[in-house]
Amino acid sequence: MTQDMKAQEMSSVMNADAEAPTSVQVEFDVPARMRDGVVLRADVYRPAGDGPWPTLVVRTPYNKAGAADNVWNGFSPTEVARRGFIMVIQDVRGRYASDGEWEPLQHEGADGADTIAWAAQLAGSNGRVGMLGGSYCGNTQWQAAFQQPPALKAITPLMTWTEPREALVARGGATQISVIASWSLAAGFDWLSRQGLTGDEMAARSAALIEDFDSLEKDGYWGLPATELPVLRRHRTPVFVEPSEANDVEATQHMRVAGGHARVQIPSLNSGGWFDTCLQGTIDSYTTMRDLGRESRLIIGPWTHLDFGNRIGAQDFGIMSSRDAGAHPNGSWSDEVLAFLRGHLTDDAPVRASAPVRIFVMGRNEWRDEEAWPLQRASTERWHLHADGGLATTALPIEAGPSEIDYDPADPVPTYGGPMALTPGRGPHDQALVESRPDVLVFTSEVLEKDLEVTGPIRVRLHVQSSTPSTDWVARLCDVDADGRSLNLTDGILRIDSGADEAQEIEIDLWSTSNVFLAGHRIRVQVTNSCFPRWDRNLNTGDQKGTEFVTAHQRLYHDARRPSYIELPVVPDPTTPSGT
Repeated sequence: MTQDMKAQEMSSVMNADAEAPTSVQVEFDVPARMRDGVVLRADVYRPAGDGPWPTLVVRTPYNKAGAADNVWNGFSPTEVARRGFIMVIQDVRGRYASDGEWEPLQHEGADGADTIAWAAQLAGSNGRVGMLGGSYCGNTQWQAAFQQPPALKAITPLMTWTEPREALVARGGATQISVIASWSLAAGFDWLSRQGLTGDEMAARSAALIEDFDSLEKDGYWGLPATELPVLRRHRTPVFVEPSEANDVEATQHMRVAGGHARVQIPSLNSGGWFDTCLQGTIDSYTTMRDLGRESRLIIGPWTHLDFGNRIGAQDFGIMSSRDAGAHPNGSWSDEVLAFLRGHLTDDAPVRASAPVRIFVMGRNEWRDEEAWPLQRASTERWHLHADGGLATTALPIEAGPSEIDYDPADPVPTYGGPMALTPGRGPHDQALVESRPDVLVFTSEVLEKDLEVTGPIRVRLHVQSSTPSTDWVARLCDVDADGRSLNLTDGILRIDSGADEAQEIEIDLWSTSNVFLAGHRIRVQVTNSCFPRWDRNLNTGDQKGTEFVTAHQRLYHDARRPSYIELPVVPDPTTPSGT
């Protein structure tokens, strides 16, 4: 970090803390009684002095005692208290110090509203409450806001979903077994401790849980039927939703944000990452609230669901990409969030006017403010997938034979890189091993003569046909650097439950990205039929509840009558004169 960067970051922190209290008071396990009589407990961090202070609430299933180490919190509670806030960190119902039964995401609306009312009445509170936290803790914010508790004045969800069937537990009709299984087992230890087991029983059950968690990639994810993962049946730990119901609207209603935004009357600041499994949900919450006329803000860094430093996967995006760097108008990302909350929870610190959208543009590796999302100045370009493996804006030939591959569920394409949630290998990684497989089609552009910025939603349209009644299609956008490294940017999947054996046009949503393909680089698109264990294997039979599977012979067409292409939102270079 340069001296100027250090000075910028230190100046931000010093200005924010110029009148900060010199000590913090902490109360542990402070009880709050919910409307049904269940008692939840929180740790409360107060600034020294009488206040009154604005109050911030984090509701977590991940143990309030470890909140400072929880990446989805992003804040040290003592530091937040030193900045002039009362910080409340509460274990949700059925977790750690709180009473009640652990039913993931089932009670967060009513419990959240009751907690907000309780927190507003704490000694020293000014009666105005904001919320912090990400992932599950981001969903608790939306669920509480739906209840419209009067004391809640602003929320700041980090990396949370909008539609669980398109982020958390499923995507494009495929089940996201990696999240369902790994999260359920990892969260199962506290649940086990509440089951009234003897010491020997607890030791045996815990050992078995650890063994199965450690062997998920080589064993647990492979269990069939995928709709009833045997590893989950062995332990019966609570899940977000049963794998068989991951694509069911009613079964996932308890954790849905989509459709509820209109009930939220307060400002929101949504933060996400280009390699986050909840990226599109973060964007959708921002745009939906904006379109409803609410104050809505968006920050997107080059982060994954768990990684916020400057090195993400195999790529170093520079020190200023880090969540902790002083890269924003108010300092670091946490400074920005606290400034937003302070502006809405006090009368003496109005929110400073700034652009509603702040994104990190990869490739150039710089932060940039925008007035809207998607960018209005972006234009859609079609890059066609040619039969010879080329990728170009030139028209496809009138006649061209299809590309053909076989997909064997016994040997699926492995997940390597991308928006994984809880497993290793997240973010951008060299795709050499994936692209060398015979069941992965690769289409690559010529070397770019000048920089090409792609910022916005990405769609792939393919003409496809399978030899089987059901199959999946996966597409991925990559940036190939001058050394030949193919680094994944964004991807998506579409499951065809029936009728895959008929030639048809499909659309795969690759969500969004912001990346400058630098001069000397190439654009690449992968097309395949699996990405395991991120998504469950399509058995190609049309019966995912079974254990039998068959190999599918796949065809991808790319002629003038049946084109296949990727739609890229291209942003003009402001330094290039118009018409050149």
